[in-house]
Amino acid sequence: MRTAVVSDIHGNAEALRAVLSDIADRGIEKIVCLGDIVGYGPDPLDCVDLVREHCVWALMGNHDFGVLYEPTNFNPSAEASAFWTRAVFDAEPDEKKRTERYEYLGRMPVRKVEKLLGDETPVLAVHASPRRPVNEYIFPDDAADQPDKLEAIFDRVDRVALVGHTHVPGVFSDEPDFYPPGELGDTRVYRFIDDEKAIVNVGSVGQPRDYDPRASYVILSPGQVEFIRVEYDIKTTADKIHAIAELNNFLGDRLFEGR
Repeated sequence: MRTAVVSDIHGNAEALRAVLSDIADRGIEKIVCLGDIVGYGPDPLDCVDLVREHCVWALMGNHDFGVLYEPTNFNPSAEASAFWTRAVFDAEPDEKKRTERYEYLGRMPVRKVEKLLGDETPVLAVHASPRRPVNEYIFPDDAADQPDKLEAIFDRVDRVALVGHTHVPGVFSDEPDFYPPGELGDTRVYRFIDDEKAIVNVGSVGQPRDYDPRASYVILSPGQVEFIRVEYDIKTTADKIHAIAELNNFLGDRLFEGR
């Protein structure tokens, strides 16, 4: 059994629909989401509805939390987008839909442990890090620059963990090391080693930051993870952002460069 894992959609319905179509074309029926369904992007309601329809479960990300409660420690653009997103939720004229969307966000857990590889391996899923599941960043450079940080994080991992949050896909091993998809060969497949721990960052559907503008997600299957990139209509999303005064134009411009 294969499982598709998406994360960091950030209100980008064009990217999400392209990814869902790609997943369907591959015959994958199980999809899970690591959070940040909303924030930054112009289509938060569509994205919440699509995740509710297609994902078995979704976790709470820091932007989902910010819309529900307060966008603490956000930069000005992120804070403004959180308040705008909340206003869009509140402006829904259908009271039932408005309530259901808020309740869906409010019920999202911050962590899950499930056998997502199709074998007996327990997989920990969080939005940010196993140590602080909503808001701690694990950067690729941490493998070289902050080994003590990674050691403390890996102490919370039994075998394999899934994260998003940085929008940069790749695999951390407990050596420690970091393997971006481009270093995994043409297949972009990482095969888990029996005696190592691994943390997989699945990348971002709606706002990649690894200088590849295509939407990112992964496919889990026994013993491995495959990194997938999907093209989508970036201009449509960027034009929508540019048309919304409360959203910084940079949030649309950056999509073209994947940064």
